[in-house]
Amino acid sequence: MADPEAGKQKADKGYRSPGLRGAQTSTLFRAVNPELFIKPNKPVMAFGLVAITLCVGYLGYLHAIKENDQQLYEAVDSEGQRYMRRKTSKWD
Repeated sequence: MADPEAGKQKADKGYRSPGLRGAQTSTLFRAVNPELFIKPNKPVMAFGLVAITLCVGYLGYLHAIKENDQQLYEAVDSEGQRYMRRKTSKWD
């Protein structure tokens, strides 16, 4: 009588997983490219996406504030004429 487990082992032996996980690769290749062999972790990906989105949003906010912060003031030249001048720093 044939053992059902023996047939299952033969079927499993010939099965290859799709993609690079089933490919014959060296240990160095797996060490250098772990993202190709590790299963995706969705909570970590979601956290990373939110973190990057918040960082980019904050940089955009700082850029928008900087453009609005270039204050103009009314200056008077030596001839008494008034004109608008942008605030500058001694470091510029």
